[in-house]
Amino acid sequence: MEKPKVAGLKPIVIELDAGEYWWCTCGLSNNQPFCDGSHRGTGFTPLKIEISEKKKYALCTCKYTNKPPLCDGTHKKLKK
Repeated sequence: MEKPKVAGLKPIVIELDAGEYWWCTCGLSNNQPFCDGSHRGTGFTPLKIEISEKKKYALCTCKYTNKPPLCDGTHKKLKK
């Protein structure tokens, strides 16, 4: 399987309203941390997120989190 591109080495902290979002899994999106369709032609598909309450979330941009789409600090272990 292909490895995702590291889009960033820190999470994006963002307040999200309740609703449906698509988190980028490939790292190619120009609309990080959300999908913009750049995965087309790769083996990646975006991850559907369903938010039930408005609050701040720390969304992963390194794409190697063990708790997608949330940041778990894995970016600190990646080579810069």
